[in-house]
Amino acid sequence: MLAAVGYSEDQPRFVVIMADDLGYGDLGCYGSRRIRTPRLDRLAAGGVRLTDFHSSGAVCSPTRAGLMTGRYQQRAGIPAVIFADPKRSTHPHGLQEGETTFAEVLGQNGYATALFGKWHLGYYPQYNPVRHGFDEFRGYVSGNVDFFSHVDQAGRLDWWRDGQLEDEAGYTTHLITRHAVRFIETNSQGPFCLYVAYEPPHYPYQGPGDAAIRKVGEPRGAAERQQTAKSKRRAYREMVEEMDRGVGELLDTLRRCNIEKETLVLFFSDNGATPLGSNGPWRGHKGQLWEGGHRVPCIASWPGRIPGNQTCNALATTLDVMPTLLAAAGIQSPQTRPLDGCDLTNVFAGSAEPARRRVFWGHGRARAMREGHWKLLRGARRQTRPQLFDLSQDPAERDDRASAEPVRLAGMLMALKEWEQATKRGATPQPDQVPAIRR
Repeated sequence: MLAAVGYSEDQPRFVVIMADDLGYGDLGCYGSRRIRTPRLDRLAAGGVRLTDFHSSGAVCSPTRAGLMTGRYQQRAGIPAVIFADPKRSTHPHGLQEGETTFAEVLGQNGYATALFGKWHLGYYPQYNPVRHGFDEFRGYVSGNVDFFSHVDQAGRLDWWRDGQLEDEAGYTTHLITRHAVRFIETNSQGPFCLYVAYEPPHYPYQGPGDAAIRKVGEPRGAAERQQTAKSKRRAYREMVEEMDRGVGELLDTLRRCNIEKETLVLFFSDNGATPLGSNGPWRGHKGQLWEGGHRVPCIASWPGRIPGNQTCNALATTLDVMPTLLAAAGIQSPQTRPLDGCDLTNVFAGSAEPARRRVFWGHGRARAMREGHWKLLRGARRQTRPQLFDLSQDPAERDDRASAEPVRLAGMLMALKEWEQATKRGATPQPDQVPAIRR
């Protein structure tokens, strides 16, 4: 069991690392032969590798809203991507001030907090990470930026220091790593929660030896669209391998500061890979509710607390991060906004069997649900009726068992309907227009 002590001097440190569009099969420890990730492989060898871990969304913003709050992102009014283009309907949306994040709760309990990298939960000042419990923010608020010029898809500079635009020269992966290393060194004597949201391998596909392809005032242009498949694959591999080196620097810093045994490190992805990456044996990709759209790699490491070289088959999601951090720190979860996620501390430690649970997904018109090894899928593209799959026998989701399991199908459809109704009730409203600026 992961012992949690409520006194600040004994509270553990946390490093939460999220990759962007990294597929289940994109790491060596998950079977990749094309991409070399020796540092993440060592992290897995020293901890636990989860095989049934899922993002709560099939795309960026929804998963990040769920991660931050420990609640289904539908409750926060963020079921879809928040676009950089002001013409898109979701552009004015963001994480509203009434939401409670893990950074806020930890900060109120003596933790230093920081986010370096991608936010993607709103473009306006009141949505900035420093308004949601982070003491420090360096990175970008949109869905992606040029790795060198830090220009977003709409042609705007998007690199921030807290609440102010402040560009820095450098490759985004290197900058994120550098700030994260500095934060660990500065705060090594006390409890901290460091959230590192790397950009790889999200487009634009740029390795560390490439050049900028976006300019301020020019929305996503021809140079980016004209990249060949071969150059994209090469850059994709280099981007993941550079992120792996960055993770290695963070782990080296924990060891150098002699706090490795006091730090829980979590690594996972925000959704499945695009067709350019590998989702291993799973069907589908980012933006879909087939397994490949949301089953992602996840590694948990805490020397002395989590036994090494483990594989865990528990059903778990990014919603579980917040309750797990709070439980490990001995902090009570918010009572006014009950969490949807589960505490995984004992599951990570191998001292408890995973609880039987239901997990739900929504993306566009599509819905999915897991109950044990059964998966319900409804409303997917070109799908004319609900489908039911037994993932223990059919991991590729090819053998529809709906007609053979009418009672199970009816029960899961009812549970899905109840979930949809529950997440709509009291969901945080989002503005239809650009919100009034509150500084």
